[in-house]
Amino acid sequence: MSGTQTMNLDIQCAELGHQLANVSGVEEKIINAALMVLEEQGPYAMFLYLQARHSNVAGAISNKSLNFLRNVLGDRLDGANGILDAVTKLANNLDDLLFARDLLRTSLSYARYHLKAKGGGAS
Repeated sequence: MSGTQTMNLDIQCAELGHQLANVSGVEEKIINAALMVLEEQGPYAMFLYLQARHSNVAGAISNKSLNFLRNVLGDRLDGANGILDAVTKLANNLDDLLFARDLLRTSLSYARYHLKAKGGGAS
């Protein structure tokens, strides 16, 4: 992968992070918890956790994340109905799943930084 592609992916992750930070009701503690679940259990568990514990923001985070993953991964997510279905499809190829996890981790980190920058997060 060339440096330009890496930079473009990083910029796309930063943009998703910005979008996630601007979801009404999102707080740094929600992003931190999602990031922890993502690290420990993976993307499927993270989105399931958000639905179970933070239903007020789960839909927006899931939709924005799905649009982002569709944009990056293209036809590998054709026919996916929602984020959980998309992650299930990605699980058919370990490289795709790990790539998606890394992109989501980077995006959530950017969301945390955006929240801190606008004063919406604790230190």
